Amino acid sequence: MDISKTIAQLKEDKAFAENVGMVLVHNGTVRGWSRGDHSEVDSIEIMVDQAKAEEIRQDIEKMPGIYKIVLEAHSGLMTPGDDVLFLVVAGDIRENVKPALAILLDRVKSEAVTKKEFFAKGVS
Repeated sequence: MDISKTIAQLKEDKAFAENVGMVLVHNGTVRGWSRGDHSEVDSIEIMVDQAKAEEIRQDIEKMPGIYKIVLEAHSGLMTPGDDVLFLVVAGDIRENVKPALAILLDRVKSEAVTKKEFFAKGVS
C-alpha cells in the first residue's frame, strides 16, 4: 500500500474535511526475531482470513467519530522487513481515532491472522 496515495484518495471525498481531524496509520512488518524468546526469525508464513478482517473493519468503522477505515493484509511466506498489515483509520478526534486503531489492530491480529515462524533451528 502506498500510504500517501491512500490518504490522498480519502481526501478526494468532499465529506472528508467535514468529518476528519486525525488519520492514524499502522504499517506492520515482519520482525527479525520472535516475540517469545527473541530467537532469530528466517521467515514467517502468514495466513489472513480476508472475510473476517473485512468484517472487523466494518465493525470498527461504525464506532463513534470514525469516518473511514482502509485495511490491507498480506498472506504468504515473508521475510523480515516485509510489509504485512496496513491500517488507516480516519476520524474526528483523537479520543475516538486512537482507540479505534488499537481495537482494530488487536482484533485483526487475534481473530483474522495466523502465523508460523521459521527459525534457523526449525519451526515454532
